[in-house]
Amino acid sequence: MKLIIAIIQPHRLEAVKSALSDVDVFRLTIVDCQGFGRQQGKSEMRGVEDLSINLRRKVQLQIAVNEEFVEPTVAALKKSARSGQGGQIGDGKIFILPMDDCIRIRTGERGSDAI
Repeated sequence: MKLIIAIIQPHRLEAVKSALSDVDVFRLTIVDCQGFGRQQGKSEMRGVEDLSINLRRKVQLQIAVNEEFVEPTVAALKKSARSGQGGQIGDGKIFILPMDDCIRIRTGERGSDAI
């Protein structure tokens, strides 16, 4: 079992959800978040003030999958979250973490059956 965490641009969310459903991944958690990487935030002028904004709005997807779904999930994320043909800085990141256990609260099922 793996926990896939993807940080994407908010405007790509619907395309990502559609791509995930195409590979039979329907269970995910979506979290609004802020952060920055290579973009280093941004600065903008409002009136006479130079306003620095250090954080960019992003969306975090948390997806628990069994081993056979890892590569199809990652492929769907890469394809649907990328901006244009070659992508752009700020398109996001995908993290794949080992997951020791999963427990379905309602039934008490554990492990891959609980996903």
